[in-house]
Amino acid sequence: MKLPFYIVDVFAEEKYAGNQLAVFLEADGLSTEEMQKIAREINFAESTFITAIQPENNSASIRIFTAEHEMQFAGHPVIGTSWVLMNKIVESQPRNFKLSVPIGEIPIQQSGDLVWLQAAQPQFWDVFAKEGFLTFSNLSTADFDDKFPIQEVTTGSAFVIVPLKSKKALGNLSIELNKMKEWLLIHCETNHRALYFYCFDEGKLYSRMLCVEHNQLVEDAATGSASTCLQAFLLKHHSPEIKIVNHQGDFIGRPSRIYFEGKLSGDYFDIKIGGKTQFIAKGEWEV
Repeated sequence: MKLPFYIVDVFAEEKYAGNQLAVFLEADGLSTEEMQKIAREINFAESTFITAIQPENNSASIRIFTAEHEMQFAGHPVIGTSWVLMNKIVESQPRNFKLSVPIGEIPIQQSGDLVWLQAAQPQFWDVFAKEGFLTFSNLSTADFDDKFPIQEVTTGSAFVIVPLKSKKALGNLSIELNKMKEWLLIHCETNHRALYFYCFDEGKLYSRMLCVEHNQLVEDAATGSASTCLQAFLLKHHSPEIKIVNHQGDFIGRPSRIYFEGKLSGDYFDIKIGGKTQFIAKGEWEV
């Protein structure tokens, strides 16, 4: 059995930046175990498997896997897979699309060279004391931005949002793996446990995503799902309207640019993130 596949860089202003993604077509005949093995073999942050395409409805269904487990929702796989479908697969090259993932249907729109997704409504969970972070990081109490809480937020995948005061504190961040893992196991609501540190510096937004996979500390180059959570957090705690670019990946040599455009109206969060996708390669995968 041979599967066509594409490799793209997502949230990338140019090639070999942003977050890598492998997109596998015609994957409806694969088992969950086979998808997981392929994702582990390619070893990107995530890989996607297109299980159904309805070109007449401009829609498709996908499953998303890290090297370790299946994801219910993830931003850069949704953006990148949608770009492949709209620009390489569906002949009509639609500008609007609907992508079904385990948490539901995600509306997609392409405008120029940006692909935008609209996130699900957020949930705001526990607020944490900064002192807990002193046990597993090199941060001091002065490094935290006390104008904002530290809070776990989800729009499908959950992240603990951690506000810092400066780009220097963000860049110098160091984590002790086992103590961080213990903190996450105790405090996080779901099996998806991750930290999303951010700061405003000279009017720009910078971020870093850290999690534990295969008992190793992993930093992501660009995290769309975390960005939707951060946007929801900022709409709630910072401003009811936001339009800014999130700079992630700069500290690991994979600069990523995630475009934010959101609005809070009453209790309704209109959360949109966008990014550019760069085509890298295509081929056939022997199963």
